[in-house]
Parts: sequence; C-alpha cells; structure tokens
Amino acid sequence: MTPAADVGGGTGPPARRAGLRRLTLAAGLLVLTQIALGMVVNLYVVVPARHPGSHPAEYFSGSLRSVAWALAHGPVQLVAHVILGLALGASALVLAARSVQARAGWPAFTSVLAALLVIGAGFNGASFLDFSGPKLSSLLMALLALGALASYLVGGYLLGAAERS
Repeated sequence: MTPAADVGGGTGPPARRAGLRRLTLAAGLLVLTQIALGMVVNLYVVVPARHPGSHPAEYFSGSLRSVAWALAHGPVQLVAHVILGLALGASALVLAARSVQARAGWPAFTSVLAALLVIGAGFNGASFLDFSGPKLSSLLMALLALGALASYLVGGYLLGAAERS
C-alpha cells in the first residue's frame, strides 16, 4: 500500500489530486461565504408570510415557486444567498462526482458527505422560504453547512497529505 493510499488520498496521478484539492478548497470557501451571507439574511431579511410558494400543499412544487419568488422579488441579500446556494449545490455534486471518479478514497467520501450536507441545507433553505423563516430551518441550514465545511476541510487535508507523501 502506498503512503498516499494510507492517508486516503487515492492512487491517482498527483495532478488529479492537486486539482481535487483546489476544487475542495474552492467549495469550502463557497460554503464559508454562504454561511456568512446566510447570517445576514437571517438577521436582516424578513420573508413575507404570503408569497408564491408559501405554505405549500406539496413541498417540491411549492419550494420551486418559493425559490423563483426569492430570485425575482427578494431583497438583494436573499437573491445572492439563493444564487450562491444553487451554485454551491451544483459545485458540490461536481466535486463529489470527480472525487469518486478519481477513486480518491477518503477524500471522495468526504466530498460525497459534503454534497449531501449541502443538499440538506438547500432543502432547509427552501423550507425557510416556504414557511416564512422558521428558526428551526435556519438552524438546520447553518448546522448542515458547517458539517459540509468540516467535510471539505478534512478532505482537503487528506488530499494535501497524499501530495506530500
């Protein structure tokens, strides 16, 4: 077993591991930015009790309408938070797919875990919009985002350790 495999960095080419490390750093920074922006939204944005998508009878279609409302009519902080959240969800899935495809070992596991946590945070963000900012949705969104950040930190560390070995 190679030292790279011992730390979970996989046995792929060093250039591939370096690319994954850079993507992992970028994803972690996106999550960190999203957490900060989420704090601003939580403190300074009031989601109206009634808007298209609010209190949906069916979660997915209602949430889609809520997100569309937020993008079209929300305050700039909320619009930025939604756009960054959508971009973060897409980038998390791309990073997870590339890590698994590269057979990156534990870093692949951490990127898949982070993607699941980001998606969970996104669903709680939709609930935040659907039900006019419930505190539980906000708390779960923040905790899931922090979990994703921790996953990216560990994955980046493991990829860096694999490069040094």
